[in-house]
Amino acid sequence: MGTPAFAVPSLDALLRAADVRAVYTRPDRASGRGRRVAFSPVKARALEAGVPVEQPPTLRDDSVAERLSTYGPDLVVVAAYGLILSRAVLDVPPSGCLNVHASLLPRWRGAAPVQRAILAGDPFTGVSIMRMEEGLDTGPYAAQVTVPVGEKTTDSLTAELARAGAGAMVAVLGAVQAGTVTWTEQDDTFATYADKVTAVDVALDPGLAVEEALRRVRASSRSAPCRVVVAGRRAVVSRAARADGDVAPAAASCDRGVLLGLADGVIRIDELVPEGRPAMSGDAFARGVRLDTTCTWESA
Repeated sequence: MGTPAFAVPSLDALLRAADVRAVYTRPDRASGRGRRVAFSPVKARALEAGVPVEQPPTLRDDSVAERLSTYGPDLVVVAAYGLILSRAVLDVPPSGCLNVHASLLPRWRGAAPVQRAILAGDPFTGVSIMRMEEGLDTGPYAAQVTVPVGEKTTDSLTAELARAGAGAMVAVLGAVQAGTVTWTEQDDTFATYADKVTAVDVALDPGLAVEEALRRVRASSRSAPCRVVVAGRRAVVSRAARADGDVAPAAASCDRGVLLGLADGVIRIDELVPEGRPAMSGDAFARGVRLDTTCTWESA
């Protein structure tokens, strides 16, 4: 059970290591300006592999558990599915349900563990293979893999965690089948929660410190882009770095590229997507819109 690209490495690993009876993914959705219906990455991979695909709109209907039971699964693997599993569904597989969760539980339970780890400045995050319960990511785990955060973006860190999670999941699957798996209970006193990230959480603001601003740029995603307004022009910032220069907070220097003044220093915009335009370098943006050498900027 899974939906986004994060789940594809786990599906690929299962296709090599197990008998995959069916794949469950979120219903197809229209997206983009043309509102074209697109398959999820997991559905596309499942169809390519010739595996039956189920797309119930909810898992709380008793008929879903009944349908799942017809496949006779010994175990269910979940990776970023996006729907809550009901008690009836959790009870279907005799060996339970494993979840590939992109954090070192109990830290960052919830919807956006990768982005929250970046925004918080965590030096490390990781992936946990847990046994699912009715609570939100509260079950015991059988394996954890630690991954440095560094200056990785949401996309690059998610991809690395997906690969790590796939390998760990297969190892745990083997231990479950062999009857040698060991479960570690989570310590709830150390739990933190990864609420869904919005554009407000990653917006740039002149009052931010440089490091926090850069974390917001790296945590940016398609669903929650890092927005800014430079000289009255709105744009999404996709890459930025610390820079030298004497630029006051809320001021922007657009002589060679775009420098933004923050509370304790300056950042350089290396790549951005102006509203209604394709992605471009900061230098091309400054030249193309004929920005004044000195102007102002603000939060979008």
